[in-house]
Parts: sequence; C-alpha cells; structure tokens
Amino acid sequence: MAAAIGGGVIQMLVSRHPPWRIPSRPSALPFDVEEAVAEEVEGALRPLKSLRRSALLLLALPALVPAPSAAAALSIGIPGPKEWLKEQKKKSAKFVLAPIEASRNTLHSAFDLLNAPDSQSTAVNSEEMRRLLNLASRDCVPLQRSSLVQLQSQTGVEVCTFRLIVKNAASLLDKNNPVKLEAEVALDDLIRSFSLLGDVIIDGNFQLEADREKVKDGLAKTISSLDKFEQGIKECLGV
Repeated sequence: MAAAIGGGVIQMLVSRHPPWRIPSRPSALPFDVEEAVAEEVEGALRPLKSLRRSALLLLALPALVPAPSAAAALSIGIPGPKEWLKEQKKKSAKFVLAPIEASRNTLHSAFDLLNAPDSQSTAVNSEEMRRLLNLASRDCVPLQRSSLVQLQSQTGVEVCTFRLIVKNAASLLDKNNPVKLEAEVALDDLIRSFSLLGDVIIDGNFQLEADREKVKDGLAKTISSLDKFEQGIKECLGV
C-alpha cells in the first residue's frame, strides 16, 4: 500500500512539473530578413566611415602642401623672422648706442677740465682724470682692478661694455661679414686708444704744460676712435 501511495505522488509531481529541456538553437532568420538587417547596419556605419576618411585626409593635408619659402613670404609682404629681428634692432639702436654717447661726454668733460682757464692754478688732480677715464672706458681697460675686471679674469664672463655692444649689434651678421669685421677692428683700435691714454695719464705731471698737452692729444685721439667705433656699430644695426 505504501508503494502505491509513493508511486501516485511521483506520478502527480511529474504531471505538474514536466522534465527540464535544454533549449535548442534558434532557427536561422530567413535570407531576406538577414539581408535587410545587413543593409541597415551598413547604412548606419557609412557616415562614420566617411567621417573617418575626411579626418585622415585633413591630417595628411599639411604634409602634402609645401610650406611657403622665405622668398615667397617676402614677395607677398610677410617679413621673415630675421627681417623682423633686424627691424627690432633698428628700433633699439638708441639704447645700444647710449653707452658710447655717455663715454664721449665723459671724455669731453676730461678735455674741458684740462682747458679750464684756472686749470694750471688749481692743478688738475691726476686721480680725477683716472676716474673719468675709467668711466669712459666701460671696464674695457683695467687701469684699476675693479670688481668687474676681477670677475672677468676669474670666470671668463665678458664685462667690457664695448665688446658686448659689438656682439649685440652684429648678432644677425655672418661671422665673416665685412661690416662685422670692420666693427671689430674699430673696437680693437678704441681699446688701444684707451690704453695709451691711460699710460699718459698715469705717467704725466699735470702741472707741466707739455704733459697736459700729451693728455689732450690722447683724449682727442680716443674721441676720434670712439666716433669710428660708433659708426661701425650703426652700420651693423643698419641705421
């Protein structure tokens, strides 16, 4: 009897809960449906492909188009970097030449001091003449060992103002450019004039008229050398 009851229960459970079945693969779509779906996908991707091709073309375009040459730029009125720098140097010529003008004024002050009517009676001070000469030479002649001159001798840093002016004015010129070479020759002549003038001032006796005339002559030659140097710098600047 128990077996009969158990069999009935099992039969009842089976009838209520059919056995699990593994689902089979969905049947393939009909051919016309697959073709329609493929066309729809292709249509959706077509704008993206076109956009990608356009982007690649834009990226490659600068490499395909040659850059305009400097001559072409000048022909249409566009200045190149070097021409622009030349114009800037011309505009800054006043500031570049300012130390030269200051040195000239200092030399004229020394000359006027010697030409003063009462210069013989007051006895021109040798130290004052040295001071004026040091100011005019712009640390290019070490008449007195200043801190700047010592710095140059110890570190190799250029402190001569006139040399720095040449480097600035001729920076856009070629190494063997005649204008630059002329400016360098004028610089050497100027420094030589300052050195000779310094020797005359150190060895001279300002109470003696002959020595005073030697100093005047040295001042005149140095001023002339300074004028030539200034002209060379102007030619380097193109003014």
